[in-house]
Amino acid sequence: MSSSHGPLPTATRGGDESEPDPRFTLANERTFLTWLSTSLALSAAGVAVAAMPQQVFLPWMRTLIAVLLVLLAALAAGMAYPRWRRVQRALRRGEPLPAPSIAPLLGYGVAAVAVLALVLILLGQ
Repeated sequence: MSSSHGPLPTATRGGDESEPDPRFTLANERTFLTWLSTSLALSAAGVAVAAMPQQVFLPWMRTLIAVLLVLLAALAAGMAYPRWRRVQRALRRGEPLPAPSIAPLLGYGVAAVAVLALVLILLGQ
């Protein structure tokens, strides 16, 4: 791949580190920030569920959903930086990118919370 300014800088293979294409570094940074935004959204959702009126779900149900959402938020925030660091290292070494272990955990976690909330809604508590 090349640009109007000549070939793009690439990392070398074999564990030697070099400066990756800035576009890849910035894309990696945007992904990191997106995981943090996701974490903030999950935290806000957990607080909102915890603050629901007494008539919405039984107290233990509200607490369970709120705790699960906040735990998912902590997971997203806690795993975001190590993921950024692993991807950045791979970019610098010209290695394949590491598998996104954070994505399945959050995907299945949010799906589980959604199914739990749906069951509670359908059962009418």
